[in-house]
Amino acid sequence: MPAAELPPFELAFPGPLRDSLVAAVLSGAKTTTTSLHASYGPDEPLPRSGDRCALIDSAGRPVAVVETTEVRVLPLGAVDLRHAVDEGEGHTTVAEWRADHEEFWLGPECRAERADPDFTLDDSSLVVTERFRVTERLD
Repeated sequence: MPAAELPPFELAFPGPLRDSLVAAVLSGAKTTTTSLHASYGPDEPLPRSGDRCALIDSAGRPVAVVETTEVRVLPLGAVDLRHAVDEGEGHTTVAEWRADHEEFWLGPECRAERADPDFTLDDSSLVVTERFRVTERLD
């Protein structure tokens, strides 16, 4: 399937954070990502191993094709160090990883997207962890 027909694989929101995350994927430093289970709508399927998507940059252009190789749904408190390090953002502890992710998930952009100003997180909050690989870089 041509990249233009693949579902989008979007990291963060367009801007500096997305740019750095896309660069980390393209360099091979980022091979995992995490999203809140609560971010998926009732009719929105969770990712599955074998899914292929187009990695989207801040300008909305597909820059690579990624294939999901593993998906786990687990409590936030169960995210392990390997996953945190493989997110490619320089975290060396789960606590660092979690602090950055909570700041993002509880930040104004995510709150606006969820339309739930009272949303909170704790160890039992479900997250969706994905492991992926780049199968094709696009020009």
